[in-house]
Amino acid sequence: MYQLEEKIWFWVLAIIPVIILFFLVLQFWKRHTQKKFANKKLLKRLSPNQSLFKNILKISVICLAIASLTIALVNPKVGTKLETVKREGVDVVFAIDVSKSMLAEDIAPNRLEKAKQLVTQIINNLASDRVGIIAYAGKAFPQLPITTDYASAKMFLQSMNTDMLSSQGTAIDEAIELSKTYFDDDEQTNRVLIIISDGEDHGEVASKVAEEAYNEGIRIFTIGVGDIKGGPIPIKRNGVVLNYKKDKTGETVITRLNEETLKSIASEADGVYLNGRNTNEVVESITDILNKMDKKEFEAKQFADFKDQFQWFLALALVLLFLDIFLLERKTAWLKKLNLFNENL
Repeated sequence: MYQLEEKIWFWVLAIIPVIILFFLVLQFWKRHTQKKFANKKLLKRLSPNQSLFKNILKISVICLAIASLTIALVNPKVGTKLETVKREGVDVVFAIDVSKSMLAEDIAPNRLEKAKQLVTQIINNLASDRVGIIAYAGKAFPQLPITTDYASAKMFLQSMNTDMLSSQGTAIDEAIELSKTYFDDDEQTNRVLIIISDGEDHGEVASKVAEEAYNEGIRIFTIGVGDIKGGPIPIKRNGVVLNYKKDKTGETVITRLNEETLKSIASEADGVYLNGRNTNEVVESITDILNKMDKKEFEAKQFADFKDQFQWFLALALVLLFLDIFLLERKTAWLKKLNLFNENL
């Protein structure tokens, strides 16, 4: 586990592309000016030991030194001591629809990305709750077991896509069944499952399974992403739309947000349905609901002691700057033997 103490110093890295651009402009200007002064053969005779490789090496060393100095200023810290602490919170499992219909762009940037934004913002507003993530399409798949590591949760969340499950469909019933295995305390009363989907193809089976889940102490909240007017499902390559998904008759498929199904699932499990268009409203509603629920006490491991690591990067920066002093623009004996860029020809 690591921490970055002063992330604002990462802005210093913006100097590097400026330096590289200045170097390229300078090299272009030098060549242009030299051509006016004399032809190429005469210039080689006048300055036979000038080295382009040394110039490139010098600028590379300087850029690496700046990068190392920047990391030193950011001051990364590494956790060195784990301790067990007691926390109170709610167990929240997110079931995210990753079927192809989630690629529809009737809500920006598309349904799946909107779902990720919603979950990320909800996690950002959690205090000491535990979270888990399930992905589902034609089947349900455990993406992340229940954990207090929000950074890992957000990392796994961002890696989700519509290609991660080969079987298509919306097996919400499987996702609900899978969520039951996430809660490790049979007497726990604060179990929450949040389903984020466009609600398409969710049948009566889902509502029945939701009722069964509620009988086992799981409250289900649903968030709808998409538009009731619907939209086509784009087929892209390298971010460029090639076509839209078509049915067997060759007609473009229009996928629509099915709010009624999502409302039915939520009502069967003492939850509520929320339209995901307004992120702030959804986050505030979910946060308010979780804050009012009974908290469960559990043990969690966390790093209690972090040690500074800036000194290693500072030392590297000083070594690189010291090395730069000895990198003259003129060729040295070892460089002449290498004959890089055919500079002696």
